[in-house]
Amino acid sequence: MALRFSANLSWLFPELPALPARLEAAAAAGFGAVEAAWPAGCPAQELRAAAERARVRIALLNTPPGDPEAGELGLAAVPGRQAAFRQGLEAAVHYARAVGCRRIHVMAGRVPLGTDRAAVAGEMETTFIENLKYTADLLSQEDMIGLLEPINNRITDPRYYLNTPHQGKPDNKSLLQRRRISKIMDGNLSRNLETYFPLIGHIQIAQVPGRHEPDSPGELNFPYIFELLESLGYTGYVGCEYAPKGDTLEGLGWLRSYWESRGLQHGGTSKAAK
Repeated sequence: MALRFSANLSWLFPELPALPARLEAAAAAGFGAVEAAWPAGCPAQELRAAAERARVRIALLNTPPGDPEAGELGLAAVPGRQAAFRQGLEAAVHYARAVGCRRIHVMAGRVPLGTDRAAVAGEMETTFIENLKYTADLLSQEDMIGLLEPINNRITDPRYYLNTPHQGKPDNKSLLQRRRISKIMDGNLSRNLETYFPLIGHIQIAQVPGRHEPDSPGELNFPYIFELLESLGYTGYVGCEYAPKGDTLEGLGWLRSYWESRGLQHGGTSKAAK
């Protein structure tokens, strides 16, 4: 089965200032789904109306980052911020419900400034587990799924708490792992995809190390990765979370080539269904 791709509106179409306009541009480019980080400043009703007009599904949203000015990027594992995390989670659930989104990326957060990772590891783990239990209970009531994303701390974010797939393996079925296609931390990407496949609820792609289009120069062989995901039977969305090197539409040649190689027309639908 061919893969389904989702346009990350926090990264693609940066020439357009508003999320609804980016969503409409993504739909015109053939995407059947979109995703975004926390959609600050965009009322839920506006985003939902744009999605309904374009007949596009909203596949994923993040929990709020906390206080960016204080260096925060999520709160789930940050000691002393439990009340703020729960308030943000409830806001994310309310927004997701309003726009028809069933998946929420629960952001773990960063090691607090001025502290040593090893010194606070135990306290952060305890906080993380407590908040995930609360999250699982809340999301199960909403028929939603929480996703966790390990972020590499060599290049992307040295202070992010959750940085390996082993560390991010959840026990509760309401929380699935989200996997960004990257070999920076662990290498052996194929083996990791196969090993953690039952826990993968969402995938995001970007070339390494430049984080541009999948067909830009880099270390990852995306045609092979796409074939591997198809062979594994992956049916979730593949989020395009990369920084376009230029115009977003011009950089989507890799996606059009993928559709053509699978005998699909613009938008990834079967030519036989036309």
